[in-house]
Amino acid sequence: MQSAPANHFLRVLFLFGFIASASGQTNISGSGLTEPERFHIAVEALSRLHGTDIEKNPEFKRAVEKILSATHGTPRFVQLVKQLQLKNQDEGLLEVAENFPASEAGVEAIRLIFENGNYGLMEISLRGTNSMKLVEALGNSGKKEALSLLIPLLTDSRRDLNLRKQAVRATAQTSDGANQLLTLAKEEKLPPDLKLIASAELNKARWENVKSEAEKILPLPQSHDSKPLPSLAELSKMKGDVANGEKVFFRTDTACGTCHQVRGRGGEIGPALSEIGTKLGKEALFESILEPSAGISVGYEANQVELKSGDEAYGLVVSETVDELVMKDLKGIVARYKKNEIEKRQQLKTSIMPAGLERTMSAQELVDLVEFLSTLRKTN
Repeated sequence: MQSAPANHFLRVLFLFGFIASASGQTNISGSGLTEPERFHIAVEALSRLHGTDIEKNPEFKRAVEKILSATHGTPRFVQLVKQLQLKNQDEGLLEVAENFPASEAGVEAIRLIFENGNYGLMEISLRGTNSMKLVEALGNSGKKEALSLLIPLLTDSRRDLNLRKQAVRATAQTSDGANQLLTLAKEEKLPPDLKLIASAELNKARWENVKSEAEKILPLPQSHDSKPLPSLAELSKMKGDVANGEKVFFRTDTACGTCHQVRGRGGEIGPALSEIGTKLGKEALFESILEPSAGISVGYEANQVELKSGDEAYGLVVSETVDELVMKDLKGIVARYKKNEIEKRQQLKTSIMPAGLERTMSAQELVDLVEFLSTLRKTN
């Protein structure tokens, strides 16, 4: 037999349409309250039914299921699950986290999933189409446990680069995560294509010990006046001069035009850049200059060869047969080597494009250069 309080709250739920009448109709009109207000009263009524066994109370169970269905994928769903301490709702919580990764509801949803220990659900989702938003939510949750999902993701070179960058940002939001990034960098286990984003995140960290270590291990790039460059986000917002950017590109000290060809002008050591603005956005262009080894084009990997004579060769592989290896050095000179003369051969993880080009120009000249490159687009 139901208690008087239970009967009272069930009547409240009926009044506001969360329990159907015998005729299948609901009485939600005429209350003068908005839908959010009705929801709040219904949740409040449900939360006060302490000691009521949901499984043994069909009306109560139907009311809960109805509200859950009506609020699925919304912040109110999280409110209800938390307030009523409901279990087996992790999939619905995950949907909220992915829909609202930067909101209070999304953060609370992630925390509730962690409380339930459902790491497997999040691991599966990290392999899906909503992985980027889930990574953002994991970072915003501030949970140490999130690192067990984020660290393997950012070190997996098979995953999308933008997703791994998001994992760095998320990892850097906790002191434990920031220190793990520093440890990876110290041990040379931080992938080259993530060093620039890790440097940007850690050098602006709120923990002084992290910032101090980052300055030593992952220093920010500097311009020719030895001043740290603005962040990628700030650089991307700065206005550049296209005409001056073209001059910087073909300038002797920057030597961009020595290796790269633009519209028939320049060298042919690196890939042609006549349509680079179609392929890369401004932030990606800045990254390719500041951290050239972060994204090496296929076929442009640096190769180191040691010959039995003691001589060495360094550059790009132009072609290869069973008996011969043809290479091009950084001056564009092609040389041929017999395979039986080679003692050791190694494809490096570094780009043939030298690091530190930003030190040959000012911050504004770097912005001008990227402005010029962004105008190089495919023409119909």
